[in-house]
Amino acid sequence: MLKGLMKLLASLLVVALASAGIAYVWLSQPMDTGTRPLDLSIEPGTSPKAIAQAVSEAGAKTSPTLLYAWFRLSGQSRQMRAGSYEIQPGTTPIRLLSMLVRGEESLRTVTIVEGWNWRQVRQALAKADRLKPDSRTMTDEALMVHLGRPGVAPEGRFYPDTYAYANGSSDLAVLRRAAKAMDKHLQEVWLVRQPGAALQSPEEALILASIVEKETGKPSDRAEIAGVFNNRLRIGMRLQTDPTVIYGLGEAFDGNLRRVHLTTDTPWNTYTRAGLPPTPIAMPGKASLLAAVQPAKTQAIYFVAKGNGSSHFSSTLDEHNRAVNRYQRGQ
Repeated sequence: MLKGLMKLLASLLVVALASAGIAYVWLSQPMDTGTRPLDLSIEPGTSPKAIAQAVSEAGAKTSPTLLYAWFRLSGQSRQMRAGSYEIQPGTTPIRLLSMLVRGEESLRTVTIVEGWNWRQVRQALAKADRLKPDSRTMTDEALMVHLGRPGVAPEGRFYPDTYAYANGSSDLAVLRRAAKAMDKHLQEVWLVRQPGAALQSPEEALILASIVEKETGKPSDRAEIAGVFNNRLRIGMRLQTDPTVIYGLGEAFDGNLRRVHLTTDTPWNTYTRAGLPPTPIAMPGKASLLAAVQPAKTQAIYFVAKGNGSSHFSSTLDEHNRAVNRYQRGQ
């Protein structure tokens, strides 16, 4: 009797070990996913059983029943996170569970470039890979209301940076993050502004920073350029900066700024209107924001591009005219 029981137990142990071995081999074997990554989207609240089924429906040739059993037996089935994932070729059930538990989402990126205007930002979002274009049909006004900024123009409000997002994320979520980032950086630089800067508010700092961004060819010139504009604002001299004129022309600008453009009045034409324009003209980066509130202490009220990215600064009109003849007219 005892001998027979021992034989039975030994047989059961062999079966258990064999089953464990088979299970280990299955868990360690790459799932058949084909040659390209598979997209797996898990919504919040999805059950472990439904996740196993979703893996199969995504294109992985594996048993949802076995996957679900693995999730349950692992003790980690309730720790799997919602999100957008990519199942790469060669992924095993062990690796799949780890990926879901750790929340290793598949991320894309979109970049807002320093100096871009709002139209260019919208174009970049529209072209971004697997970014849901929820803003595409919105007017600028409706979009800003959605972002909690009614009555605010979108120009200049989104911080230039590279933003990562999960597959299927809304472009509105990216814009919300970029707007908060701009708020944060603007607040930071406003706290360290120079007392003598001719700016009355963070809004004015943002507008001036956008002009500095567009006027700067050489990074080391930023503070000096801001100093020129600061001096002009302080003495009531018009800014007379070409990028604001170009911005006011909008899509009608063909790349060739003509004299007639300088005399054609728009709200952004700083040749025809005094002070700062009504809105920013681009998305300024941190360096331009800082330059706007910490302008160089200079006597210069003029500058002209030298043709190599840098600028020549002058404190008198005669000196400026000589610089224009030299660098712009080759005289």
